[in-house]
Amino acid sequence: MSIQIYNTLSRKKEEFQPIESGKVSFYLCGPTVYDYFHIGNARCWVIFDMIRRYLESTGLDVTYIVNLTDVDDKIIQRANERGTTAEDVAQMYVDAFHEDSDGLGINRATANPRATEFIPGMIELIEQLIERDHAYAVDGDVFFHVPSFENYGRLSGKKVEDLVAGTRVDVDSRKKSPTDFALWKSAKPEEPSWDSPWGAGRPGWHIECSVMSMHYLGKEFDIHAGAEDLVFPHHENEIAQSVCGADAPTARTWMHLRFLNFDKQKMSKSLGNVFTVREVLKKISKEALRYFLLQEHYRKPMELQAETFWQTLNGAQSAVDRLGRTTANLALALERAGYNGKPAEPQGFVAEQSAAIDKSMNDDFNTVAALGHVFELARWVNEHIDEENPPVEDLAAAQAVFQRIDTYMGVIPVAVTGDDDEDFSSLRQLADRLLGEWNDVVIVTDCKDALTQAGAVGEMMEIFLEMRSALRADKQWDKSDAIRDALSALGYVIEDTAGIARWRRE
Repeated sequence: MSIQIYNTLSRKKEEFQPIESGKVSFYLCGPTVYDYFHIGNARCWVIFDMIRRYLESTGLDVTYIVNLTDVDDKIIQRANERGTTAEDVAQMYVDAFHEDSDGLGINRATANPRATEFIPGMIELIEQLIERDHAYAVDGDVFFHVPSFENYGRLSGKKVEDLVAGTRVDVDSRKKSPTDFALWKSAKPEEPSWDSPWGAGRPGWHIECSVMSMHYLGKEFDIHAGAEDLVFPHHENEIAQSVCGADAPTARTWMHLRFLNFDKQKMSKSLGNVFTVREVLKKISKEALRYFLLQEHYRKPMELQAETFWQTLNGAQSAVDRLGRTTANLALALERAGYNGKPAEPQGFVAEQSAAIDKSMNDDFNTVAALGHVFELARWVNEHIDEENPPVEDLAAAQAVFQRIDTYMGVIPVAVTGDDDEDFSSLRQLADRLLGEWNDVVIVTDCKDALTQAGAVGEMMEIFLEMRSALRADKQWDKSDAIRDALSALGYVIEDTAGIARWRRE
């Protein structure tokens, strides 16, 4: 089945046909590096990481470029606030971007070009625009003349005459049209600048992506992606510059994802309603955060409420924990059965769910439907895994499906099994000790069967948390605290957030 992608330019789903057979050229507008990125930003990085990895899972060779804007008003402002240089601020948050992306399990891009590395190319493109009467210089600034491009507004659906009518009266009087936008900005005191034919200055934001995308992917490439706020003016202006200055048709497919909203407002640093990725990853796993961000289709907004925020994220953690336990128990069952052959072709229910996952992903990357089928498959595995004569070949096929979908979703945690693992052995010893010391405590003895049958660290830890929660509800604080302290001594941190307990390794 072919892959269908919604193209912002045509406003419909289209069959994806790479320009070069077997290869995909893919450009994503990356961050402006002046702060740590929040989970609203992370939705963009995770969604397009998933799409890139899905395309690769189908056998396509993807060249994936994510730029870093390292010269910008916000970077300069942050540097002034801290009494340091814009270069130092940019480097700090470039490093943070990579660190947090790695923490989220995002695969590194083919390249992360930085805007300041491409100033000569930007100057060259601006010169070409001036030569072709699409741009003009005024007092050291250079503007693109929007009315000179007859197809301006095709991506966003906006009309130049409407934009003119809607402009403010205090628009720069030096512009030929109030819709014209900056290609080059003249230098201001104490700001970074570069020499140019129009004097010292720095590039406008839009020109950066035109130059970097063409440098790595050529004048025409397959996919250009970003958040919905980039449709206009950024991507609209990018098309105008590339077409008018370099006869570059730019991307064939334009993809845009919707915002993550918090209490019905866009999550943004300017509104102060943000949770950074590094803050959230102290509470839940990277798999849980990825799962949470993939639970809504990328072309629909995600809606969060402050009062249920942590409950929602803890729900995502519980979901991936279940998947982790299922896949760990599945691996143990296949090992016990002595199965070491290659998975057979999926049959019956496994084949149905495998095909449904592929169909969902090929339909504009419908992760919502795909994840639903993943959990249906997990339910089937849990129903058959403990049978006296389990369907081993079908279970092996199911394992292969889980492994395949995780190559692009990254939502299944690696559960540690208990065969010769020190962590599991330590937890088993703790369970035996508690069962011996507290053999008159009903809450504890009720968990005996579950504790002795557990086969993985994650499974054992969930039982300890359930036991501790029951003891707390029964006001046996000393014993609930004793469990927490014993786990802490083994290197496990228990965190109580919004009434839900979660664990993590130190």
